[in-house]
Amino acid sequence: MISTQDWADTRCLWDYHQMGHTPRPCSVAVGLGSHDLSVADTAVELYKRGMAPLLVFTGATSPTTRERMPRGEAVHYRERALELGVPSSAVLVEPRARNTGENIRFSKDLLEEAGVDVSSVLLISKPYEERRAYATARKLWPGVEIISASTPMTLDEYVDSIGDARLVIDMLVGALQRLLIYPEQGFMISQSVPDDVIAAYERLRHNGFTSRLVTTDSSSA
Repeated sequence: MISTQDWADTRCLWDYHQMGHTPRPCSVAVGLGSHDLSVADTAVELYKRGMAPLLVFTGATSPTTRERMPRGEAVHYRERALELGVPSSAVLVEPRARNTGENIRFSKDLLEEAGVDVSSVLLISKPYEERRAYATARKLWPGVEIISASTPMTLDEYVDSIGDARLVIDMLVGALQRLLIYPEQGFMISQSVPDDVIAAYERLRHNGFTSRLVTTDSSSA
């Protein structure tokens, strides 16, 4: 059972994970690969609004995407963008990244190799990973302005889209843990975490929402 307090704590984490940035025109939009094709849809929508002249999709495969995206997350994202009318010349693919740190590093390298001058990045992720993506990019791509974006939706809408409320809560708890431990490991910048968010996180951990936690000696972001 998921209690009323569990849901209140989940909403607290959900709100914190979202950065609240307003999209604005940037040098490039980078879509972080995952199981969620809505990242690609949002990237296309922002491209069509003139928020970036170029899209980069980054991501290999993972145990959760291998069956759904056998050609790799970034490749499937690109195919989706082309289906939605984006010209192939406006899409670059980075097909090797297997974690958020590699998403950022490999996309940065790809753009440098392509000779693209980047001063700002519209970074598109799943809604609950906005802050994690932002913190990672700020660490690994210094000197570039990072604007976080995701598909606009409520927590309830996101739970409905995934179809597994407990899994969503586990993911939110896991993302918060990474924000707490990864700065010391050099994977991302440190950010202030309000006391009420810490308290909500601790209660959810205590109540068993732990399947997406990592060991403290984890070596990948």
